[in-house]
Amino acid sequence: MGAGKSTIGRHLAQQLHMEFLDSDSVIEERTGADISWVFDVEGEEGFRAREEAVIDDLTQEQGIVLATGGGSVKSKESRNRLSARGIVVYLETTIEKQLARTQRDKKRPLLQTDHPREVLEALAEERNPLYEEVADYVVRTDDQSAKVVANQIIKMLEER
Repeated sequence: MGAGKSTIGRHLAQQLHMEFLDSDSVIEERTGADISWVFDVEGEEGFRAREEAVIDDLTQEQGIVLATGGGSVKSKESRNRLSARGIVVYLETTIEKQLARTQRDKKRPLLQTDHPREVLEALAEERNPLYEEVADYVVRTDDQSAKVVANQIIKMLEER
């Protein structure tokens, strides 16, 4: 959360002349409700099942840049599909940057708590090894603009 997946993904897609898709936005389109509502009604388990199905569909597309929700790596099936069907870039950032970037955002169900730092630290402990497992590239996003990060990714892809 707050690493810049959607913002950087949009820049990357624009520069590569590809379509940008965000799995959370597709889930919202398909359900007709926002992510918070899905979490409230179906819980995290219900949301993750929807997310897994959407990632399966989207990873079968060609010529797209896909931003996934931060928790999508919890699913082994999603990790396998992302890894097998595309190039995965892990956008790495610090807890401090995540807090700064998400502090006013009310659309992140897992952060609707009095202790967002503790939540982010627990999520990082659980998810970071999974991100590293699936990533073809790791890029730090802390002190760089989305455009600079997108350019770094393009350079990596060209050198591939």
